[in-house]
This record gives sequence, structure tokens and C-alpha cells, in this order.
Amino acid sequence: MIRVDGLTKSFGPVHAVDHVSFAVEPGTVTAFLGPNGAGKTTTLRMLLGLVRPDEGTATIDGRPYAALEHPLRVVGAALESSSVHPGRTARDHLRVQCVAAGIPETQADAALALVGLEDAAGRRTGQFSTGMRQRLGLAGAVLGDPQVLVLDEPANGLDPEGIVWLRGFLRHLASLGRTVLVSSHVLAEVQHTADDVVILARGRLVRSGPLAELVESRGGHVVVRSPDLGAVRAVLEAGVDGARPTAMRTAADGALVVEGIPPEVVGRAALRAGAELHELREERSDLEGVFLALTQDRPADQPPDQPTDSGSVAS
Repeated sequence: MIRVDGLTKSFGPVHAVDHVSFAVEPGTVTAFLGPNGAGKTTTLRMLLGLVRPDEGTATIDGRPYAALEHPLRVVGAALESSSVHPGRTARDHLRVQCVAAGIPETQADAALALVGLEDAAGRRTGQFSTGMRQRLGLAGAVLGDPQVLVLDEPANGLDPEGIVWLRGFLRHLASLGRTVLVSSHVLAEVQHTADDVVILARGRLVRSGPLAELVESRGGHVVVRSPDLGAVRAVLEAGVDGARPTAMRTAADGALVVEGIPPEVVGRAALRAGAELHELREERSDLEGVFLALTQDRPADQPPDQPTDSGSVAS
């Protein structure tokens, strides 16, 4: 289990991370999201003992990373900035890590096979594509068969096939009871992969919780196109069998966007208005829309959006 409590870090006048708290439960894939500069990488580096926090704690199975007796057997990490000697083969690169961690060198080939690099084990890493380097980083993360995985932008450089593979890889690890925390900018893929989300903006936590609940909480809207939108709007404003929209607005392309009532009620309003409908469809919220709504133009002193009581991620 990962737990972050009141984690705070400043670099001079810049408040990179500001009293962030959340937890990541075993058996889940938790997506760690935020715009560039939100504080994600700094938080991960504090979790892994690479940056000292000004305040707060970050623990793995109840202990800070520096206190873990065999860290690679407890937590596997792949940071975007991790480097590989271009003259070493993939196998030798992992063998060096095995020796340093007291892990049998045979684990190097097992890890390469797990990430689909068994055929490239003898190739020098300087010949690897960005996607292959990402897979090699993942191989290093699982080398010690850890229960906790911390991955920073593992989808970078992967082609569509590789992204689909990564989705299955992370879901498989979670199914084995692993705790998986992964930062990503690929929001469409996160929606297919993650169980929970933690979202930062300007160094502060703005939301944490189950992904499905987050998206559902934002609801959706109905899009209407008609040459008689004024008549439709008038009927909706008056109410249809007691139902009224919570909001209506005109989109940039001229469509009427209706919130708070289902599409069948909007269709009934059009019928009563005698309006000719050119389009009537429901758009459900997706992670991208929710993410932008939570993180764009958020004032520095604005409190988190509906945080959980403890700031932790529910399992």
C-alpha cells in the first residue's frame, strides 16, 4: 500500500507540492494525473526517496522508501528520466541491477520475457527505440517481483499496439494483488485502464477516488440541432411534465446544449414545440472533459473539488 500524508515541497519561491494526501490500495491501478508542472514527478520522487519533503510523509507498506530492507523486492519503479548505458545489452543492464539488489541473475531473462523483450535480450540498448526503452524500464521495475509498482509516464514512446499491451500488463499486475501507481497524460487510455485516480493541479490535490464515480459525478448533456431552437428552448424553460434543465447554453457551432434532463424529455419538448429536429444526442462525460474542468484555470487558493474525507483513494 502507498500512503502520502501532507506531502509538501518547495523549490525556492515555487510551491511544487502543497500538502498532498492520498492512498493507493493493493489490487488497483491508480492513475496519477495533472497538467505539466502540477507536481506529479516531484511527488513520485519524494515517494521513492529521491527528493526530501519539506513537510509530510510518503510511505510504502508503512515505511519510507529509505527504510525498506530490500527495496527492489518491495517496490519497483520506472521513472521517465531513468537512464540506460547504450553500450550494454538489455540482459546485462538488468543483471547489473540484480547484483546490486541481491536478486538471482536469472530474473533478468524472466523480466525481459514478461515485457516482451526476450528476442532483444542480447541487443545493445543504444539501438533501442523509445518504446523498447520504456519496456526495458518496466522490466527493471518488476525485476524483484515487487508488490508495489510506481511508473512515471510508461506509455511515452509506445505505438498503439504497445499502449494496448501496457493496458493488459498493468491490469494483470493489479489482478495479482499488486499496488500500481502510474502517471500518464494519455487520458483516453487511462479511462480504459485505471480503477482510481489522483488529480493534482498547481501542486494541490483537486480530486481522488474511483474513476467511475468521478466521471459519473460530472453527468452528461444533450445536444440539440434544429432550425427552431428558440421554440425548443422556450418549452424547456417552461418545463416538460415537471422536468426542467439545470442549464442550457448555445455551443460555438450553434447547437443547443441541455444539462440535467435525459434526451427523451428534450425530444418531447421538441415535439410540443412543433420543431424539426436535425440532431438529438446524449454526450456522456469522459475523463478528458472532467480532467480539464478540474484543472484548467484553477486559482491557487481554490480548495479541492469534493475531496474524500481522508484524501485517500477508495478501493
